[in-house]
Amino acid sequence: MSERATDHLSTRNLDEAVAGLKFDAAGLLPAVVQDDADGTVLMVAWMDAEAVRRTLTTGRTWFWSRSRRQYWQKGETSGHVQHVRSVTADCDADTLLVRVEQVGPACHTGTRSCFSHPLGAGA
Repeated sequence: MSERATDHLSTRNLDEAVAGLKFDAAGLLPAVVQDDADGTVLMVAWMDAEAVRRTLTTGRTWFWSRSRRQYWQKGETSGHVQHVRSVTADCDADTLLVRVEQVGPACHTGTRSCFSHPLGAGA
């Protein structure tokens, strides 16, 4: 979803989309971030209603930091931004799939994906 693609989102449509989501007791839901080009799962982070609104209206990913208790925009300090291509809720409306064009590594450790540590035998 480019910034131009979000132009069609009226305040009413945006409010309806967010109102249809099921947040947990803390007002959060997980957002799985996936590379739009090749399907790689890049990261998982938490969003509240305001982070969802910011993501949908800006075309960039916004999250809620549970430890710092503040909003953060991916790439704000690193420059490794995520351009949102689509946001889809799962069948229960309690998890989001955010497909992005990733600029640079997605993980704070400098790797492309946060999922780079296989577990178990055969891993």
